[in-house]
This record gives sequence, C-alpha cells and structure tokens, in this order.
Amino acid sequence: MESIVISLGGSVVLSEDINHEYFKNFSTIIRKIATKYKVYLVIGGGKTARHYINIGRKQNFSEEQLDTIGIKATRLNASFLTILLTQQDRDIPKTTNEAINCDNAIVVMGGTTAGHSTDYVGAELAYKTNACSYIIATNVDGVYTKDPRKFSDAKHLSSVSIDTLLNQYGSSWESAGKNMVIDGPAMQLIKDHQIKTFVIDGRDIQQLVNIINNNEFKGTIIKN
Repeated sequence: MESIVISLGGSVVLSEDINHEYFKNFSTIIRKIATKYKVYLVIGGGKTARHYINIGRKQNFSEEQLDTIGIKATRLNASFLTILLTQQDRDIPKTTNEAINCDNAIVVMGGTTAGHSTDYVGAELAYKTNACSYIIATNVDGVYTKDPRKFSDAKHLSSVSIDTLLNQYGSSWESAGKNMVIDGPAMQLIKDHQIKTFVIDGRDIQQLVNIINNNEFKGTIIKN
C-alpha cells in the first residue's frame, strides 16, 4: 500500500478558527484516505510550544532544552489527534523508524530530536516510506514571496522550485519555535530525496482532498 505523509501545523490544530465541525470533518476525511493509503500524520507544537519556548528563552534555557520542550508539546497534540482518529490512546512514536514499524493504517506522531522540526520529520518519513505525496498543511494557503500576514504586496506562488527556496532561506536550523512555512533542513531533505511536496492551508480540508484526488487545488507545489 502506498503511503501519504501529512505535516499538520500545531497552529492549525490550536487555531481559534477551528471548531468541533472541523475535527469531525478532518477525522472523516483522514479515515477515508486511510482505506487507500497508509497515512502518516506529523503534528507540530503550535502556540503551546511557542509559549513555553518564549518563556524559557527569557529564563536562559539552552536551544536544545527549548527544542525538547517544543517536542513534548508536539506529542501532546499528537496524542489528542490519535484519540480523535482511532478512538484509542496509543503510544506516540518517538522516531520515524518506530512510526514505520506501526501496523496501523493511521500513524500519528510529533517531533523526534532537538534540531529537527516536524516538517523535517515529515520529510524523513516521506523518503523512508517512498510516499507518493508529502503534504504540509499550515496556517497559510501556500508559499508567498513574503509573509502575507505582514506584507500586503506578498504574492502567492502556485509552484516554486526547491532550489529557489533554498537560495532564499538557506538550509540551516535557526532556533527552536521559529514559525516558518518550511524550515531549512526540511527543504534540504526535500531536495536531496526529490520528495513530491505540497503546501496548503490546513484549515481548508477540501484542498487536502483535491490533492489526494489529483484535482486542482489552492496551494503551492514545490518542484525539484
């Protein structure tokens, strides 16, 4: 069975725009996808992680300590979604190899080790499982020339090459809790393993369905 990897931002899970109906629809769609594909769902830490990280940074925690706190927040979010999707309180995989060895049709996990974002974890899962699609579901509807939340003249990109992104943002890991559409190490992994990658607004579930069904979608495809 082919696999699909979805990196769902914690900013989506904990968004004020999200309500009971969203989670109901999301779980229905993921379960339906899981009848045809093995689904790996990697969850970010969102504002819970960033809140603790911001406080810890003011208390002079090290970047590794801050990142470890963020990872624990991702696993809390993963526990919630595991119960939502499976009605079971399963152990959350702590490595991508643990996730791959799970027999369940839907596998939910968070972060793994300090210095690796959940987008990186998703990319690692995508290449290890030879996933047909890696979908990054965040709180913006794709990649822009600038941050659309800060700049009104930011232009949406329906497609962009991974080389363009790497040239613009680099491949290094900057700091724990940094809120980017895709971080540098994850982009490098996408390039190195030629991972078919999409970026969509995770709050618009229909776009996820459109990608799975090979229909037109609102978002960005990242080309290798």
